[in-house]
Amino acid sequence: MLCADTLTKRAQRVFVFRDNRPMFNPSQADVRRFFCTVYTKGLGDEPMEAIETLAYQWVAEHPEHHPKLSDLDDALARVGEPAQEGQENPFLHLSMHLSISEQCSIDQPPGIRQAVELLTARRGDLHAAHHEVMECLGRMLWESQRSGRPPDGQAYIDHVRQRATQD
Repeated sequence: MLCADTLTKRAQRVFVFRDNRPMFNPSQADVRRFFCTVYTKGLGDEPMEAIETLAYQWVAEHPEHHPKLSDLDDALARVGEPAQEGQENPFLHLSMHLSISEQCSIDQPPGIRQAVELLTARRGDLHAAHHEVMECLGRMLWESQRSGRPPDGQAYIDHVRQRATQD
């Protein structure tokens, strides 16, 4: 079992920006820059870091977001603007896909990998399962912010498992 310090050091080696800053608390501009760069690299068939390859797989699943990913300057100019009614924030959406993928890869919180695998098997589609997991993740974060308590990883996993057992 890896301790938190080991995971932190391991993640710092993987998740860094070009100027070697760790990507633990990226700004909105950092996130937008990351996904726009990944989109551009993917279109140009350029070499990518492992995390960029994973991100591009999710970008490719969402062609509806490609117009916003294709214009870095516009994306950066819109930092802080609320999403227009009826439209989701593609950067948040893709970040959640990436977060869930990373959670599953290290099984953190413990049990999330199995819960997502069960939901994926039930739905027959990883992408659809991720969208349901996003709702559970969003709920956990909202409840944490509302209550002022740390996120409840077990409740999060329980919600994912509940979805895996529902029709």
